[in-house]
Amino acid sequence: MIVFVQRKQMETGSGEAPAGRLYRILVRDLVLKCSIGIHAHELLAPQRVRINVDMSVLEQAGPLCDDIANVVSYEDVIDGIKTLLADGHINLVETLAEKIAELCLSDERVETTRIRVEKLDVYAEAASVGIEIERGRA
Repeated sequence: MIVFVQRKQMETGSGEAPAGRLYRILVRDLVLKCSIGIHAHELLAPQRVRINVDMSVLEQAGPLCDDIANVVSYEDVIDGIKTLLADGHINLVETLAEKIAELCLSDERVETTRIRVEKLDVYAEAASVGIEIERGRA
């Protein structure tokens, strides 16, 4: 699993971030066990899913400082996804993707999010099957 924060920075000369600038937070290839699916055999045992999250985040105006409180935490996003999966069976990958998008957008600083959810063990002939959605603020 690779997780990183990508921040576009410009020199302002004042040590402050300009208002309205976006940066992206990425969670790539998070593989977890999940009780998901509509078929009888999918109700018997959890299966592996791969989750990718891409969030466009509004950078806070004011002084740039090295403080986790000033950014959206990918640790919180991953912990939130694990909590969603622990809440019980989910029928559809679409439902899981929507719940993850809601989780991401619950932080007011997140402007848009793209979520990909893939089942890894459905077809021997395919590396994965799944969906990708993009959601933003209304």
